[in-house]
Amino acid sequence: MKITDLLQRDTIQLNLRASSKREVIEELVDVLDRAGKLSDRNGYRDAILKRESESTTGLGEGIAIPHAKTSAVKTPAIAFGRSEGLDYEALDGQPSRLFFMIAAGENANNEHLETLSKLSVYLMDPAFQERLYAATSENDVIRAIEEKEAAEEKPEVVKPTNEDAPFILAVTACPTGIAHTYMAADSLKQKAEAMGVDIKVETNGSTGVKNELTRADIDRATAIIVAADKAVEMDRFAGKRVIEVPVAQGIRKPEELINRAVNQDAPVYEASKTSGAPKEQRTGIYKHLMSGVSAMLPLVVAGGLLIAISFFWGINSANPDDPSYNEFAAQLMTIGGAAFGFLVPILAGFIAMSIADRPGLAPGLVAGVLASQGNAGFLGGLIAGFLAGYVVLFLKKALAKLPASLEGIKPVLLYPLLGSFISGMVMLLVVNEPIAALMTWLMDTLNSMSGANAILLGVIVGGMMAVDMGGPINKTAYVFGTAALTAGNQEVMAAVMAGGMVPPILVALASTVFARQKFSKQEREAGKTAYIMGASFITEAAIPFAAADPIRVLPSAILGSAIAGGLSAFFTIQLPAPHGGIFVFPLLEGAGNVAMSMGLYAVAILTGALVGALLLSFLKKPLTSSTPVQSKEVA
Repeated sequence: MKITDLLQRDTIQLNLRASSKREVIEELVDVLDRAGKLSDRNGYRDAILKRESESTTGLGEGIAIPHAKTSAVKTPAIAFGRSEGLDYEALDGQPSRLFFMIAAGENANNEHLETLSKLSVYLMDPAFQERLYAATSENDVIRAIEEKEAAEEKPEVVKPTNEDAPFILAVTACPTGIAHTYMAADSLKQKAEAMGVDIKVETNGSTGVKNELTRADIDRATAIIVAADKAVEMDRFAGKRVIEVPVAQGIRKPEELINRAVNQDAPVYEASKTSGAPKEQRTGIYKHLMSGVSAMLPLVVAGGLLIAISFFWGINSANPDDPSYNEFAAQLMTIGGAAFGFLVPILAGFIAMSIADRPGLAPGLVAGVLASQGNAGFLGGLIAGFLAGYVVLFLKKALAKLPASLEGIKPVLLYPLLGSFISGMVMLLVVNEPIAALMTWLMDTLNSMSGANAILLGVIVGGMMAVDMGGPINKTAYVFGTAALTAGNQEVMAAVMAGGMVPPILVALASTVFARQKFSKQEREAGKTAYIMGASFITEAAIPFAAADPIRVLPSAILGSAIAGGLSAFFTIQLPAPHGGIFVFPLLEGAGNVAMSMGLYAVAILTGALVGALLLSFLKKPLTSSTPVQSKEVA
C-alpha cells in the first residue's frame, strides 16, 4: 500500500487558518471528517487530544504529526496541512508549519500501519520537507510523496559486520506505535551510519515487535538505548549498560545517545528494578497488581462515598419498607452499588491488560465478572486477572506462526474469543467454588470477631497502612478494608483509615512541634503540608520523610498507626465510607451517637500520631553541618 492511498487530494489543506495548537487539530479533524474518513468526529478529536496529553507530537524543525488509533476512524487516512507557522508546543520550541494528522482504526491491519509508519520516516529527510514547503498545489504534494516512495524502494545494501567495532542496540516505542516509534528508529539508524557505528533497532509499534533483539545481540552489545514512552520488556537487559529516555530524544538527540552508548555512559540495568523511563513503572507481578488496583480505586471511592452520603437520611433510608425511606437516598445507594459492581471486573481486566496489553482486557473483564457472579470476591478477581493475562500471552505465542493475512483478526477475534473461553472455563470449573468457600469463611470469621480479636485485627490493618505508605502492603490492607465494607463490616474500614491518617500527622508533629531542630528547613515546610494531607487520608505525604530516614521513621509510623487502628476497633467505631479523612467524620457511628463516635475516633488517631511523633523525635539524630538538606517534596 502506498502513502497516497491514504493521503488524497481531499485530505490536503495547504493554507491552514489555525493560529493555535487546538485550532489546527480542530481544522485537520474537520478535513478528515468532510472527506468521510471518520465515524465519530468528536471521538477522534478526543483521541488526538488524549495522545497530545501524553507527550507532544510537535517534533521540532517545523513538523508535527498528531495521530491516534481509535474506533472513531471509519477509513484509515492521512490529512496534510501547512501554515505560516504556529505554536504547537514543539520539542525545540519553534513554530510548526507542516502537519500530518494520522487516523488509524482501532483494528487497523499491518499494511495500513506500516504505510503510516513509512510516512513518519520520510519526514526525517530535509529534502523531502523542502518539497512540501515549496508545493503550490495538492498535486505537488502527491507528486513529492510518490517520488520519495519510488526512491526509497531501492533494495537495502547489507554491509559486512565488523566484530571489533562498537555494536549498539536500541528499542523504540510510543503509546500509539504509529509515528514516533519509527521516526526514532530511523533517526538512530541514520546517525549511527553517519558515525560509523553498527546498530540494530527494535521497534515496538502497533503491528507488534519488529526486528526483535536476540540473546546473541544483547550479549554482544556495547550498550542499549531504550527510547520509549511505554513499557517494554526490560529484564532481558539485566547486567548490560542501558540508557533510558523518552522516545522524542531518539528523534531529536540521536548523536548524543549513540555517543553515550559507545562510551558506556549509562548505569548497569538490574532485572525487575524500577525503570528510569518517563513512566517509572515497576515491573513484574507488583506492576500488574498495581495496574488493577489503581483502576479499581476510583470506583471504590466514588461508590463508597455515594453510599455513605445516602446514610445521611438513615442507615435504612434506601429500603422502601423502612419508615426512614428517602427516594434520593435510594438513588444514591443504587448508583453507588452500580460502581461497586464493577470493582472485581475492573480489577481483573486491568491486571490482564497490564500483562498482555490491550488484547488481555476483554478476557480479564469476562473472567472478573465470572469471579464476581461466583462470589469469589477480590481474591477471585486477582486470580481472574492474572489467569486471563497469561492465557492471552500464551495465545500470542501459540498463534504467532499463523499467516500474516490473519494478523488483523487476532486482536478482534482470536484473542478475545479464545482468551475469554479458556479463562472463563477455568474460572467456572476450577477457581470459583473453592475461592468462594474461602471468601465466605474469611468474611464470616471477620464478622464474628469481637473484643480482643477485633482489636488485634485493628492493630494489624492499622500497622499495615504505614509499612510502605501506598505500596503493596498498604494497598492490601486498604482493599481488605473495602472488601469488609462491601460485606457489611464497617469497623475494619475505620481502623484502616485511622492507620493511614497517622503517618503524615506524626511526621508533621515531629518536624514542626516536638523536634524542629532535628529537621531541615525543607522538611519543616513539608511537615506543614503533611498536616493537611494526613487529615485528608493521604498516607503518601509521609514518604519523603521515610525515604530520607527509614530506620527511624518507619518503626515510629508503624507503631503509631497500629495504636490508632487498635483504638478505633476498641471504641467500635464504624465507617461506611472508604475514603475522605476528616471530611467523612460526620458519617462515623458505633460509639453511641455521631458526636461521640467522632470524638473517640479523633482520640484514636491523635493518640497514635502523638506516640509515633514522640518516638520519632527521640530516635531522630540532631542536624549537623554535614547533614544534607532534604530536597524531597510531598507529592
